Amino acid sequence: QVQLVESGGGLVQAGGSLRLSCAASGTIFGLRAMGWYRQPPGKQREQVGTINNSGSTNYADSVKGRFTISGDVAKNTVYLQMNSLKPEDTAVYYCAALRYGNSAWNYWGQGTQVTVSS
Repeated sequence: QVQLVESGGGLVQAGGSLRLSCAASGTIFGLRAMGWYRQPPGKQREQVGTINNSGSTNYADSVKGRFTISGDVAKNTVYLQMNSLKPEDTAVYYCAALRYGNSAWNYWGQGTQVTVSS
């Protein structure tokens, strides 16, 4: 079964940067969008942002101006450039993929830990 695989997490000081990558282990056809979510310790998973197959992006207010999503949905790859990181960005970050005709994300990665120290 095709899976999404994230990489690039780690420990960084506040104000620093990290770049997360996500790619499918095989080929997923018919994707409409890919996205990034995160789950801070003790909190619910929240959406960070998405990119659709036209390259349009949107972001949560908490990361606007600091995070940038890029990639190629047709090639099943997405990136998350995170700048000016804050301790509150500490979370497990997940990528997700959405197929045409679906309203719920069809594929999820296993997650990658991002820890921002103060």
